[in-house]
Amino acid sequence: MAASAATPPSSRALSIPLVIHAARVTSEALNGDTILVDGDSGVVHLRPEDSVAAAFRDKIAMQAAAQSRYADLRGLPATARCGGTVGLYMNAGLMGDLPSLDGSGAEGVGLFRTELQFLTRTRVPRRDELAGMYRRVLDNAHGKPVVFRTLDIGSDKVLPYMKPQDEPNPAMGWRAIRVGLDKRGVLQMQLQALIRAAAGRALHVMFPFVAEESEFTHARAMLDHQLEREAAMGRELPTAIQVGAMLETPSLAFASPAFFRQCDFVSIGGNDLKQFFFAADRENERVRRRYDTLSVPFVALLAQIVDRCAQAGVPLSFCGEDAGRPAEAATFAALGLRRLSMRPASIGPVKSLIRRIDLCELRGLIDAARDEGVGNLRPVVTAYLARAADTRS
Repeated sequence: MAASAATPPSSRALSIPLVIHAARVTSEALNGDTILVDGDSGVVHLRPEDSVAAAFRDKIAMQAAAQSRYADLRGLPATARCGGTVGLYMNAGLMGDLPSLDGSGAEGVGLFRTELQFLTRTRVPRRDELAGMYRRVLDNAHGKPVVFRTLDIGSDKVLPYMKPQDEPNPAMGWRAIRVGLDKRGVLQMQLQALIRAAAGRALHVMFPFVAEESEFTHARAMLDHQLEREAAMGRELPTAIQVGAMLETPSLAFASPAFFRQCDFVSIGGNDLKQFFFAADRENERVRRRYDTLSVPFVALLAQIVDRCAQAGVPLSFCGEDAGRPAEAATFAALGLRRLSMRPASIGPVKSLIRRIDLCELRGLIDAARDEGVGNLRPVVTAYLARAADTRS
């Protein structure tokens, strides 16, 4: 018997094979039954046949052998055959994630989710507690950059000590930067903690879920005010500050050139951007699998964002589950996205892939397919990657 369901993003980030809402498994399983959990595909096998169990053992052995090969690439850049180099970064949210920074070969932390420290407590953390934790994160990064995303709560992330909001559609409601700009005290405290933690070091701050230019302008002004306040108090400031926006709403892709110029960097939040682009709730199994990241309309949106950032001279990255998937990672890199942030376990496979393909050649195939009216680029990209693998072998 096999049942399928979604694997929560948080468990995926921690490389824990976890599947929830697996139909009938809990009611039909007996003490002593063997259960195989495939967190990659979201499938649970109850009392699997010998052939299924053997296939899983082979898969685990192959993954272990592959990870050993990827370790040899740890210190090498993700440079494609055409000479283009892609920066590979890891996502994190807990101190326990930081040991993976060196082991995975990541160039830094492209997304540090600061809300986890708020979600695991029964009260609002104090400023000195947050500053101490952020300082330890920077210490454990050993000089590699860490991009701190400010508090991203709301939607499916509700603080236990915050009054629940009765919203018909929380994913599109009062969340992330909207909460920060309305509850300014919490965001100000977090910004103070980040400034103090980064004293004498570089600080990278990213504001989430920016839907229009004014939200970023107001948030950046709050950060500037806190910097002035800390300087007036005689505190040591960060040596350099980079302030960016997370592009998770299609509206921001159409912001004025002035918006892009005032950003030090932009990071595409792929998970939310995709759900809003297709109007498909990413938590709803009935609709989320209907839409593909490599559909031509979504790729066209990504290409437009790449062009907008290139025109403004703004570094652009892609952060999300798709950044760690082979076909998607190759496509993003071919489009000109030269920074990808993913879970640590995906860095080795993506680096290995990038090093054996020609991004210019793949971009030509993508453009030709779009010109021919192809609706989905996945067959084109996967066929190219298969040929690249055959050539290498």
